[in-house]
Amino acid sequence: MNLVKIITFVPIKDANKMRQAMGDAGAGVLGKYHHASFSTKGIGRFIPGQGTQPTIGKVGKLTEVEEERIEVICDKEKVKDVVAAIKKTHPYEEIPLEIYKLLSEDEIG
Repeated sequence: MNLVKIITFVPIKDANKMRQAMGDAGAGVLGKYHHASFSTKGIGRFIPGQGTQPTIGKVGKLTEVEEERIEVICDKEKVKDVVAAIKKTHPYEEIPLEIYKLLSEDEIG
C-alpha cells in the first residue's frame, strides 16, 4: 500500500471548491469510487502577525472562522498534484496542510 492521508482546513464557503480540486487532482480514490472525502466542521482561531495580508481578519486581532477539516486518502504518486491543487485553490495566505503515511493491514501485523 502506498497511500497517504491529506488534511486541510478551509472556510466553510470554500469547502466544496476545495473538495472538487483535490478530487480532480487524484485524491479520494477508493476502488472504483473517486472524489471521496470526509469533513468535520469547527472553529479555526488565529492572530495575523505584522507583515501578513490575511484573507479573513485583521493584523493583531484574534480571528475566529467557521471552517471545515477536509480529509482524503491519496496514492503517494499523486501527492504533489493534490498539494499543488490545494495551494492553487486555498484562500489563505498560509495554508494548513497535513500529510500522513498510511499503513496497510500487513504492516500492522
